[in-house]
Formats: sequence, structure tokens, C-alpha cells
Amino acid sequence: MATVSTDSRGITPEERKVIFASSLGTVFEWYDFYLYGSLAAIIAKQFFAGTDPNTAFIFALLAFAAGFIVRPFGAIVFGRLGDMIGRKYTFLVTIVIMGASTFIVGLLPTYASIGIAAPIILIILRILQGLALGGEYGGAATYVAEHAPHDKRGAFTSWIQTTATMGLFMSLLVILGTRTAIGEEAFADWGWRIPFLLSIFMLGISVWIRLSMAESPAFLKMKSEGKTSKAPLTESFGQWKNLKIVILALVGLTAGQAVVWYTGQFYALFFLTQTLKVDGPTANILIAASLLLATPFFVIFGSLSDKIGRKPIIMAGCLIAALTYFPIFGALTHYANPALEAALKNAPVVVTADPATCQFQFNPTGTKKFTSSCDIVKGKLAAASVAYSNVDAAPGTTATVKIGDTVITSYDANGLSKEEADAKGKAFSKELADAIKAAGYPTKADSSQINYPMTLLLLFILVIYVTMVYGPIAAMLVEMFPTRIRYTSMSLPYHIGNGWFGGLLPTTAFALVAFKGDIYYGLWYPIIIALITFVVGMIFVKETKDNDIYAND
Repeated sequence: MATVSTDSRGITPEERKVIFASSLGTVFEWYDFYLYGSLAAIIAKQFFAGTDPNTAFIFALLAFAAGFIVRPFGAIVFGRLGDMIGRKYTFLVTIVIMGASTFIVGLLPTYASIGIAAPIILIILRILQGLALGGEYGGAATYVAEHAPHDKRGAFTSWIQTTATMGLFMSLLVILGTRTAIGEEAFADWGWRIPFLLSIFMLGISVWIRLSMAESPAFLKMKSEGKTSKAPLTESFGQWKNLKIVILALVGLTAGQAVVWYTGQFYALFFLTQTLKVDGPTANILIAASLLLATPFFVIFGSLSDKIGRKPIIMAGCLIAALTYFPIFGALTHYANPALEAALKNAPVVVTADPATCQFQFNPTGTKKFTSSCDIVKGKLAAASVAYSNVDAAPGTTATVKIGDTVITSYDANGLSKEEADAKGKAFSKELADAIKAAGYPTKADSSQINYPMTLLLLFILVIYVTMVYGPIAAMLVEMFPTRIRYTSMSLPYHIGNGWFGGLLPTTAFALVAFKGDIYYGLWYPIIIALITFVVGMIFVKETKDNDIYAND
């Protein structure tokens, strides 16, 4: 792409409208999408009640991830439309699909009412949301960038980057407000539906906003010259000169950006609530406060990228995050649940078992039962956020767990009747719970022991990493591809990175923790991906801030 001269004029009223309209509509879409993630624990009980609690939570996370898994397919479908018929009309389609799907979740009967149909319909709605979101981001980023002055693309598109965080922030506020207004019991029973139902009003506002927007000038210029692509998919992915850029954009940019983003915003929330046992309202307030404090840095780093380049900021964010995740999450345990930290140090837990009987406890369908003595004890320890080490025993040995000085023998449920298995399970669970409690492992975080300022500071730092990798990414992706196939080409690597590498992070990390017995083991996933992106990006990805985004070659 050619280099163009710098345009340093001030922002016009029309450009302000473009940024506001694109950003506000996208905030509402992210609000819709994130409601599910924020309420994963409650949704697990409402829609996956036919499974054990551990499996239900993993299943709920996978239903959350389903919306991410299909995002690349939405990018292909809507990206193609955006490059062929225009950016504006694609906006309208995506917002209607997203808003309607979210509203229906608020009306959906639970597992107790309609059985297995409930989770099936829920997952279908999540898939529709993911398809819509797959077409949303590339359109919004392309639309704003094509309206921006050359030397302000990072600043302009960084407002789009704030929308995901603001959407999450809005969803947390609505959830918190509803919980406070009606109480925890009512919220868990039926009040969780209210945030979903409120989305119908946001849908109306968003559609009105999208209807008032004009088409992108770059697209109109290309269309008037008869240069629109007749086959954007073939041009984007069937020609090596473009496909290699798509691959580099994925491996050298968006994969690392995605895992840093989801670690800082979602895994941090899951870690607080599921591992550290901080109550939901407190965890939501802490996350929301960290987002509020850090959100301006999206624009700060986006604007900075107009001056020093996109690549240095994104690469620095990936590297710093990878190097500091272990100490930061260790400090979160120290400040948010010091009793758990003390128990992990003073009462180490050891599981001794025949390794042949220990399975990887990842059960997305909820149909598999873990009945060996090893699986039973590990599943219960993971659910209680108790870290443990593993010692191999002779073949055929019944698993035991040593908590401090107490040794408890597990049991094998194979061949037992349901009544026998239930009786043994209750007895073993009580004995294990008593030993865990006696060793000082807390069943929940003591709110009076939480160091709120330090916990908030650590969460703020995690979101700062998010703003470094995410603030400049839209401008960089737009600048990497020619106008005629930009929507399609940039959308796919973005949504594979964020939909697959990022969206699967909570589920993958949770399963890794349960497998290893180390509450921090799941962090290896984002650390390794971020380091891969750093190496590939530093070596192969070129700086883009001076590229001409009107170029078609």
C-alpha cells in the first residue's frame, strides 16, 4: 500500500456523529453478548440442571464459547455482504439478529420446565448472537477508519475498542442494579431475566441510530469507480498475497491480543468468583470499577499509536502480560482471599492414585460420569478450589487424599447401584469437606479480609494490558488490507483470534486447573499464546500507520 500525506485538520461534526453512532450501537451489541458471560454461574443452574455442578459450569462456559466459535463464520457471511453491498446495511442486519436473540433468552423456559430443549435452544440463540457479532466488529472498525483523517485513525477507531469494555461494564451495572433491587434469591430464581429483556429497548435505539448513518466514503468511491469485489472470499483467502497477510494478522496480532483481553476481563472475573470464592456482587463491582478506571486508556493508546505506530504498543502489551500474569494472579489470591492463600501454604493436599484411573475431566456434553476413585476425589477438590499435587500409586490402588495430617480414602463408584453410590458419595463428601474446613480452606472469601484497594489495583493493571493490545488493533487491521476486500479480510483473523483463542480461554483454563490441581495452571494458556504472537509479530508483521487505506491493491 502507498503512503499518503498527513491530514491534521480538526474533527468535523459529521465525524463525531460517525464515531458516536458506530460506538453506541456496538456497545449495545456487546452488552447483549456479555450478559451471558456475566451470568454463567446462574445460567448453569437454570439450563444445565441435569448434570453435576462442575460439569454444569463447564457446559455453561462452553455454551458461552459457542457464541465465540461461530464468530468467524459470521465474519465470512457478513464480511462478504459488507464488501459487496456496503457497510451500513450490514450493521442493520447484525444488530437486529443480536438484539432479538438476547431478548428471547430472557423469555426462554428453563431445564426444569422443558428439559433438554432448554439448553439446546439456548445454544442456538448463542450461535445466532455469535454470527451477528462476527459481522459487527469488522464493519464498525472499517466504517470509522474510512471516515477518519489519515493521522487520526488510531484515535478514531480506539473509540470502537472501548465498546466491548463499555458493553461489559453496562451489563455488570444492570445485573448489579437488578440484584440490589430484588435481592439475591429472587435474582437467581427469575430476576436474571430482566437484563436480557431490557435489551429490546436498546435494540430500538440501535436500529434508529444505524438507519441515520451514511455509507462509508471509501466504499462509495470504490463503488462509483466500479471496483467493488465480485468475489471477496476468493480474493481474500484464495490468493496467497492476501491470505498470507490474513494468517500473519491472526498469529502475529489477534491471537495474543485476544487472550490478553479475555484474561484481563473475563478470566479475572471467573478467577475471583469460582476460584477465590468472592461473592458475585463484590466481584462484579471490582471488575466494573477496574473497567471504568482503565477505559480511557483505549483512546490514549489508540492516539499514541498514531504517533509511534501500532505494532510497538501491541507487542509490548503481549510481552508484559505474559511475564506478569503469574505474580498478578498470585497477588489476587493474597489480597482477595488470604485464608485460601494460607491454607494452600500451610495445609498442602496430596492425591495418591493409580494414574491409569485419572481422566482429563472435561465433559462438554454432560453425559459422562467420572466414577473412578481418582476422578471422584479430584472433581470434588477442584470444585472446592483446593490445589493439590499428584503422587502415582500402584495399579489397582484406591485413591487417597492427604489434607495436612489427615488421610481420606476415596471410593470407586463403578458397579454400584444409584442408592449405594449416593450414600457413599454423601459420606465421602462430608468427610472431605470437614477435613478441608479443618485445614483452613475457606468455603467463601471473607469480605472483611479482602484488601479492596490492592485487589482493584491488580484488576486495573490487567485491564491496562487489555487497552495496550486492543486500543490500536482496529486501525492496524484496517490498514493491512485493500478497500475492496477489507471487511472480509480483517474480520476473519479478528474473530478467529477473539472467537476461538480468546472465547475458549475460560473453558480451557478451567479444565486445565481441574486436570493439574493447580489454581494458576490455566494461566499457561494465555501466556503461551501471547508469547507466540510476540515472536511472530516482532519478526514478520510490518508497521501500518502510514498505509493508504483507499488503496485497492
